[in-house]
Amino acid sequence: MSAYPAQDRLKDKVALITGAASGIGKQIAVLFAEQGARVVILDMDKDAADKAAEDIGRAGGTALGVAANVTDEQEVEDAFKAAIDQFGRLDIMIANAGAQHVEPIHKLSYANWKKVTDVQLDGSFLCTRAAFRQMMTQKEGGCLLYMGSAHSHEASAMKSPYVTAKHGLLGLCRTMAKEGAQYGIRSNTICPGYVKTPLVEKQIPDQAREHNMTEDEVVEKIFLKDTVDQTFTTVEDVAETALYLVTFPSNALTGQSILVSHGWYMQ
Repeated sequence: MSAYPAQDRLKDKVALITGAASGIGKQIAVLFAEQGARVVILDMDKDAADKAAEDIGRAGGTALGVAANVTDEQEVEDAFKAAIDQFGRLDIMIANAGAQHVEPIHKLSYANWKKVTDVQLDGSFLCTRAAFRQMMTQKEGGCLLYMGSAHSHEASAMKSPYVTAKHGLLGLCRTMAKEGAQYGIRSNTICPGYVKTPLVEKQIPDQAREHNMTEDEVVEKIFLKDTVDQTFTTVEDVAETALYLVTFPSNALTGQSILVSHGWYMQ
């Protein structure tokens, strides 16, 4: 359950969230639907996107599942068109789709570098452009939200493509805050710490092998070492932050990165 009661804080808004069939993206979709938004769940996995949309519908919300690879320009354009054809507008776009690869750079292939940066950076660009073009025409503003990371500010060994991409998202976000201001379009980045999603859980054995540690040691000595309470950030923590950012009432909060990391990184 959300920390907020159902208040229709997003009544009549349309939100498109990438990578929303599971994990952080799905939790944001559920919370936004609870708050009255019509939600577009964009994911590579069509069946998973449809199922997530059906789950929201059974709970009384409104959602549409759309399949697209965010690195494919035509698929992105088609997905946004389908969403706008269905709901008539777009108020919120959250670039949440992600990829990860853990390996030291002397072993890292260009293909694995591109696998991460294509999703995180190129995919965010394609979705931003599609969303921005629609929001400009509506003349009612809008909100762009990027899923960064504490790694948007901090580095960790063996994650060069991920850290580079997450740093790059800050540049895209800040640029869109400048370009979007005249249209009332705000742009912000959420920077979570480690959230125990499948993407993070997959890293644990990879890190254990590279560091010659047990998986418990990886969690204790790498993932949670610098938090104030040795606690994972939750998908609910991130979703509540997303709700706060998209409902903020003015341009006073734009071009910013909000850390949600149990104090792992402090600005």
